[in-house]
Amino acid sequence: MTNDSESGDGPGEGNGESTFTVIVAAAANLGIAVAKAVAGIVSGSSAMLSEAAHSVADTVTEVMLLTALKRSAKPADDDHPVGYAGERYVWALLAAVATFVGGAVFSVYDGIHTLVHGEELGDPLISYIVLAVSFLLEGFSLRTGIRQVKAEAERMKAPFGTYLRHTPDTTVKAVVMEDSAALAGLMLAAGGLLGVQITGSDVWDGIASILIGALLVYVAWVLGRSNAELLIGRPLPRPMRDAVRDELLSVPHVVAVLDLTTLIQGPDEVLVAAKVDFRDVASAEQVEWACEHAETLLRARFPAIRHVYLDPTPARP
Repeated sequence: MTNDSESGDGPGEGNGESTFTVIVAAAANLGIAVAKAVAGIVSGSSAMLSEAAHSVADTVTEVMLLTALKRSAKPADDDHPVGYAGERYVWALLAAVATFVGGAVFSVYDGIHTLVHGEELGDPLISYIVLAVSFLLEGFSLRTGIRQVKAEAERMKAPFGTYLRHTPDTTVKAVVMEDSAALAGLMLAAGGLLGVQITGSDVWDGIASILIGALLVYVAWVLGRSNAELLIGRPLPRPMRDAVRDELLSVPHVVAVLDLTTLIQGPDEVLVAAKVDFRDVASAEQVEWACEHAETLLRARFPAIRHVYLDPTPARP
């Protein structure tokens, strides 16, 4: 016996806030990328050029995340009966790869090139000005992402750090992590420029560029792993699975939950399937109403649950 929820508050409605967060980040990074590139060319700083590549990679990433949000909001159809929510993780995974290829590889290469061949640095004043403005813009973008994560964490009654690590909304997670990495990268670039001014050696600029690349490798790895786990299939956290089991056991005529499977398909879309042992004396009508009641209870406690499939199964001795 199967129950499939078709309520009107579909997962697409939860995309609005995430879309705004991504658009803010994309607009900030696009302007920052141009300013950093100009500053890097004028000053001759490899760290500034690495930061420009960082911002370009972030902009490409945000375009992919916007594509993910749009395509994942499409309603279910005959070819995709449980919807397109999982498609957001495909595009988010590609975005993580873009961060690695577009930002990390270039930054490491440019840093090594500076260490080996050296570079002729010009006036760093424009670089400091661009770094300061970029810090403000990146900080505003990060603030937008953090506010959304905090609101979602409070709604889920989870600590901020725990929610950020385990949230299935990888688009917002990507924005928060990339903006945090951007702020750290700006400080590294400023440190490299300052080191060159104090010591007169361009080694500091090359080291800063390599460190920026290493930072991007870490961000790409974390985001790639998160999206890969969700593409493969990640269940609800154990406390939530236990709560789902308890709700099912509270339904009249349910004797035992023999097997429980949960699958996160999107930030606001979870599938629940279970083999349930009903009372042997329960009529077919009572079993049907018990299934409906179980779905109602689960949806009330966990609004993200969209699909509930219950299989009446006799318990084996």
